[in-house]
Amino acid sequence: MTQVEPPKDPNYHFMTDMTNQAIKWVQSEKSLTPDKPFFIYFAPGATHAPHHVPKEWIAKYKGKFDQGWDSLRDETLARQIKLGVVPAGTKLARKPEAIKDWSALTPDEKKVFSRQMEVFAGFGEYADTEAGRLVEAIKATGQLDNTLIFYIVGDNGASAEGGMSGLFNEMTYFNGVQETVQDILKHYDELGSPTTYPHYAAGWAVAGDTPFQWTKQVASSYGGTRNPMIVHWPKGIAAKGEIRSQWHHVVDIAPTILEAAGLPEPKSVNGTIQTPIEGVSLAYTFADTKAASRHTTQYFEIFGNRAVYSDGWLAGTVHRAPWEYKPRATFENDKWELYDTRSDFSLANDLAAANPDKLKQLQDVFLTEAVKYQVLPLDDRTLERLNPALVGRPDLMAGRTSLTVHEGMTGMSENVFINIKNRSHTITAEVDIPKQGADGVILAQAGRFGGWSLYIKDGKQRTLTIGLVCSATR
Repeated sequence: MTQVEPPKDPNYHFMTDMTNQAIKWVQSEKSLTPDKPFFIYFAPGATHAPHHVPKEWIAKYKGKFDQGWDSLRDETLARQIKLGVVPAGTKLARKPEAIKDWSALTPDEKKVFSRQMEVFAGFGEYADTEAGRLVEAIKATGQLDNTLIFYIVGDNGASAEGGMSGLFNEMTYFNGVQETVQDILKHYDELGSPTTYPHYAAGWAVAGDTPFQWTKQVASSYGGTRNPMIVHWPKGIAAKGEIRSQWHHVVDIAPTILEAAGLPEPKSVNGTIQTPIEGVSLAYTFADTKAASRHTTQYFEIFGNRAVYSDGWLAGTVHRAPWEYKPRATFENDKWELYDTRSDFSLANDLAAANPDKLKQLQDVFLTEAVKYQVLPLDDRTLERLNPALVGRPDLMAGRTSLTVHEGMTGMSENVFINIKNRSHTITAEVDIPKQGADGVILAQAGRFGGWSLYIKDGKQRTLTIGLVCSATR
């Protein structure tokens, strides 16, 4: 991995730069080796928070979400059914109790929340447009019809980490601080700009996961795990514009690519024996819309939220909602739910009480899969997991009590710097001050939205004013 320093350009956007770099690489590969296949893993930061997009893209959605998240859920489900991506008769699952009805919000809440979704929608279209540029570049090489493209819309459900009010600066979430609507209103016109690190309110995440109940982090619900996927390969797939409903998981993408390319699964890479690929190819679905699913069992788990899918049934438990910092119960006392996904697409009808034997069977399947795939022991800590010392993760800085850094050591990630949070420490800097004096940063572990900086202000040859600034994340 090579770190790329962004240019000092106020109009710079990573999404565009990433697309430009991918296009240049494809063009170079097809220029030098036109007869060889190419592989790209194109994983944008969009539309993950922070939601950053030029103002003109936000303006395109002005007023488009004033109806609120409840109406948006109804509109979305109707559109999904009309398009055929959701079965006719699908019920809208109830939203979590913590999410207020849009009609119960104050005018200020509606104003802020509508703006948050305008920013997100603009960001989404901006990202899609950039991905489209990459597709067009492949087309220009004459290789589009023979290129297998998986366009996976998201890596999980929509994120509810913005909590009930959303965020002007997402770093507050990681410090356990919930911003208020009045906090965000102060930055209303800035939202989406580089001076903000914004996220939307959880109500929009629930709407984004229509017709399901839950969101990202809740691995026990399809709202936290299920994503649309588009597959494009004209020379390899005869079907056009059809829908496939076989059950598959993201771990099945790699085996599918290997099968399509006629390549064996690698057993060793650079002398390191590989663990077997866990997924199964979904290539068999390309030519047969009614083929039986070959991925029949799958566990899910994150932060104690866990579930298991098996032959059309889904059993799971909500151990902690994304906006909750403490679990709802111990692992032993979690309340499990049971759904028959074959007749209940949106998971609206909990069958746990009516079919306890099936629930117990699936709970046993989860434990079997959890042992098989090293899920145990379960760990329901959240932000604590970022600290290697607390969770027993290997740490390059473990045991180090001093570190010397030199000019040019920029862009160092947090885990390659000694952890000085919540502990006494000393910073010593040897500096040469020109006769005319100096101003500037000597050492910083920070960004616009939080951290600390050791700097010189009005520095003279013999008399220095040295300051250490620690900024809060709000």
